[in-house]
Amino acid sequence: MPQFVLKYADTRGEIHQQVAEAASAHELRKKYSDQGYLVYWVRPRNGFLPGSSGRKKLNLEKFLIFNQQFVTLIRAGLPILKALDLLADRLTDARLGRYIRQVRDEVRNGALLSEAFRRQGIFPPIYVTSVLAGERSGSLPEVLDRYIGYQKLVLAVRKKLMVSLLYPSVLLALVLALMVFLVTYVVPNFAALYSSMSAELPALTQFLIAFATAARTYVLLAAAAVAVGVLAFRWWARGEAARETLDNLTLRTPVLGKIWIMYQVAQFARLLSTLLVGGIPLVQALETASESMSSGLMRKSLEKTRKMVKEGQSLSAALSATGVFPSLAIDMTEVGESTGALPSMLNSVAEFYEEDVNLRTTAALALIEPAIMIFMGVFVAFILIALYLPIFSLADSLR
Repeated sequence: MPQFVLKYADTRGEIHQQVAEAASAHELRKKYSDQGYLVYWVRPRNGFLPGSSGRKKLNLEKFLIFNQQFVTLIRAGLPILKALDLLADRLTDARLGRYIRQVRDEVRNGALLSEAFRRQGIFPPIYVTSVLAGERSGSLPEVLDRYIGYQKLVLAVRKKLMVSLLYPSVLLALVLALMVFLVTYVVPNFAALYSSMSAELPALTQFLIAFATAARTYVLLAAAAVAVGVLAFRWWARGEAARETLDNLTLRTPVLGKIWIMYQVAQFARLLSTLLVGGIPLVQALETASESMSSGLMRKSLEKTRKMVKEGQSLSAALSATGVFPSLAIDMTEVGESTGALPSMLNSVAEFYEEDVNLRTTAALALIEPAIMIFMGVFVAFILIALYLPIFSLADSLR
């Protein structure tokens, strides 16, 4: 019998997660619901789990296009099942189309739309929760519109960061290629020339030739070692403890740490604001936001926050207790709570930190680019000096 991972709340409000056997996820959900438990999700044991490294990837841009078309069809008066029928076989992404067809079949068999999306194990938790809120409030198009707006902003910020990193990445790759070319091709040719002349070489030139000879001999071994190291690191980084360790190291990095935490806070604030505007209760919204975060450290902090809020503490106090969130974000959250405008204040937090991330990233890259150029210039100058010193020595001896 297949095994499923089940997350539910008991009658005292305690959250549990356990493995159980059942003929299907629907049967297991019904069994626990009939016992009075609030079931959050049921997923195959070998499938997606929140925070797991094996999470299946979804093309968010094509999923965004699907949602825009889906909302348009619903607003035009088409039933949900008919809208899914029209879109399922017309999506350009074959993988997404397969999941949408499975959603359509689930809905045709009587499942709620949110439950059908949840069972696929690939759609973002914020999306599933938003659809659930839309179903309960009877305003599915409006809720999906808010999700579309959120996703557009997230993709815009991500694209802006990727474009900012593109030029330094290309420049660094060219510098590395130039270094490999000089060390493995140019220097050995000069070494052969000097060997044929039986010239006395300066210490600097001898060091460079010895290094280049070793690099040329072991270049394939070094490349294999690097590849194995990268694969070993990726395997190690799959664990939750490893990702939390990496997050802590990133957080302590002088410049990168501030940019990283600001980006994470902006992502969390945007998520939580979208969920609260959609009518999701704060505790459930915090849980969904926690599941949606890519950082293990942030997930752990938000789980602590959720428990404190559930016990009656304010959101700002709970965020402050984690020791991760910046004081400005906490102060703005406190103002939003006291004025009853928490969603809009969280939006302001997201906008502020997104802009700050953009400015700091631009400033950091503005320093990195000349640093790469200076390093390349120094490296090339070192090689030229080391290679031409013997020629200068020979010229002096001929005089």
